Order: sequence, then C-alpha cells, then structure tokens
Amino acid sequence: MNPKMKNIPQAQVLDLKEQIAYQPGQVVSKTLAQNSALSITLFSFAKGEEISTHESGGDAFVTCLDGVGRITIDGEDYLLREGQSIVMPAGHPHAVYGQEAFKMLLVVVF
Repeated sequence: MNPKMKNIPQAQVLDLKEQIAYQPGQVVSKTLAQNSALSITLFSFAKGEEISTHESGGDAFVTCLDGVGRITIDGEDYLLREGQSIVMPAGHPHAVYGQEAFKMLLVVVF
C-alpha cells in the first residue's frame, strides 16, 4: 500500500512541533503530503529568518505550533502565537517571518 502522507509516523499520537527541528540561521521545511489539490508542510524558522513576499495559487492555512511568527498579507502584519491560525488568501502577496523562533503547519488548498 502506498501511503498518501509521508515523512511522519502513522497510527500513533504525536506532537507536530516535535516532528521538525530548529536549525540556526535557517528555514526548514518537511513535506507531509502534496498533490494537485492539497499541500501539507511543517516549517521551522530560526529567529529572524523569513520566506519573502510571494503569492500562492491556493488558500494557505497557517497554524502556529511554537514561538511567534509574523505573517504579512497585502502589506498588513499579523503576529501568530502557538495555537493561533490565519488564512493567507490565494493570489494575495504574503510573507512569513520568524519574529521569534517559530514553527508552523501550512495547509494549502488549491
């Protein structure tokens, strides 16, 4: 059987923030699932690291797993803390910045 999800244990309870590590001076990503309709990715941002302004073809749902991230959508900044979520709408310029060390789950629906 070919699992639809990868890079993550299955049929066990897990803490998502423990599934990706911080790396000094880096943004680290781990893809959990990707197809034409959906992308699920874990990210960790060292403090001060960022993904610069870009647009996506899908709605991007972000949930903060650890730390504090700054999400910029259409030039407006939002601070995201553990347990909080925001949607970055498809076709709108957005960026992600590690205000502090920051881990997030990104689900993009195309």
